Amino acid sequence: MTSAPARSAPVRRRGRPVMTYDDLVGERGAPVVLSAADRHLVQRFSGGVTPALAAQVKAAGGARAWFEKQLRPAKVADAPGDEVDTWFPSLRSSAEQIFQDQQDDVRGAWEVATDLSRWTVSRRIASNRQLQEVMVDFWSNLLNVALFHDDAIFWRVDYDRVIRAHALTSFDALLNAAITHPAMGLFLDNAFSSKEAPNENLGRELLELHTVGVDAGYTEDHVKASARMLTGYRVDLWDPRFRAFYDTSWHDTHAVEVLGFSHANRDRDGRAATRAYLSYLAHHPATAARLARRLCGKFVSDQPSPAIVKAVAKAYLANGTAIKPTLRALVDHPDFAAGAGLKVRMPTEDYVATVRALGIQLQRPTTDDSFANAMYWQYGDNGQPPYEWPAPNGYPEADGAWASAGRVLTSFTVHRDLAARWWPTEQARFPKYAALLPPLPATLGTVIDHVGLRMLGRPPTRAVRKGIAELLGIPLTKKLSKDDALDYWTIRGIITSLLDSPLHLHR
Repeated sequence: MTSAPARSAPVRRRGRPVMTYDDLVGERGAPVVLSAADRHLVQRFSGGVTPALAAQVKAAGGARAWFEKQLRPAKVADAPGDEVDTWFPSLRSSAEQIFQDQQDDVRGAWEVATDLSRWTVSRRIASNRQLQEVMVDFWSNLLNVALFHDDAIFWRVDYDRVIRAHALTSFDALLNAAITHPAMGLFLDNAFSSKEAPNENLGRELLELHTVGVDAGYTEDHVKASARMLTGYRVDLWDPRFRAFYDTSWHDTHAVEVLGFSHANRDRDGRAATRAYLSYLAHHPATAARLARRLCGKFVSDQPSPAIVKAVAKAYLANGTAIKPTLRALVDHPDFAAGAGLKVRMPTEDYVATVRALGIQLQRPTTDDSFANAMYWQYGDNGQPPYEWPAPNGYPEADGAWASAGRVLTSFTVHRDLAARWWPTEQARFPKYAALLPPLPATLGTVIDHVGLRMLGRPPTRAVRKGIAELLGIPLTKKLSKDDALDYWTIRGIITSLLDSPLHLHR
């Protein structure tokens, strides 16, 4: 076990002190306690409530006001996220450079892809722009491009930039940018689709997965027309390698009809026609209903009511597919509040929330053993590393997919390793265990409540308190001294048990 480092002075950036975890949860004062409704909203649209986040919510005037500020991420000060952005310089490379570096044995494309994963999780842990990180995850999963695909890998970093740039704009803009992107073209073979030999993969998945869904009534002829409309977007695998371009000689110029959309499509440059087609699909009522169900399934419950799905779809269409008013309609509907506690954290959500609950502050990685680098193997073993689902349908988001005994036991192992500070530990600041404790002596029940409040933003339930007492073999009413509370098994038993509880495993 690695002992906690001594309390460090607040880090200064641009002349302003950045508060440490100990500053926020130390004995100087109690952290902000959010109401149940505020905590529910914040948990659904963040990586997990922390003392710092609770303070931000209070400063904003409550969770709904915080949510509104988060919808404009460019206006949210984000020194921690800016710091993370400097850690992985390989992510600034172009697709062509990534390929050339691999050819020259400078750096493999898989190394850059792994850095993208580490950077993504680091941002989810540290960034103040929590809602943006959540929505990037949501849209990346809907419009999935597998991270380690043999060809798309060279364009995957740029694809992430595109998703991030459009995550809170409109689905129309997002869909146009994603479907015509080289990474999507390589992943679903559209980069090799021509008028002589149109490939149906992307044309089909565009309808089945990305927009209207399988129940919309499209036919095989519609799929073929969809594929023909998308011809012309190419990536050169030969010389120059992985250059993306539009090739008018490859575009099919026959008329297209798909689900009420019709276009003469006579131009050799079919990009305007393609934009019109993708916009039509984005505005289609079936797309609105499908996206509304998916959003509600992610942020409300696995079985959202027809009422909230209808309300979200209505807002989506009334606002021209704009994402912000669509999300407002979701969180302002009564069913959203009723969904508290009804969603299980997916494995990577659990990992991010665990690091945040423990107050671990990642630092710039300098070796393979640095926390921000080594954590890839830890959250990867947890079963859901970002963007690694190999099929175009993305990771399943229903609770049943992530509630197996195997998943739970793996999460328990991660909780233990991080709570006990066994691995990883390098280039990371861990708060003092004492910072979690109330004034002592105090009863075990009081200690458990206090630690739960510090870590999870709420005191634990009676059942959780009772379970921890039984694990430790100590009555809830027994008074503990500081030495008693900081006993190796006692403090780690409390922390790990809280992380293993439904209070943490649900969001």
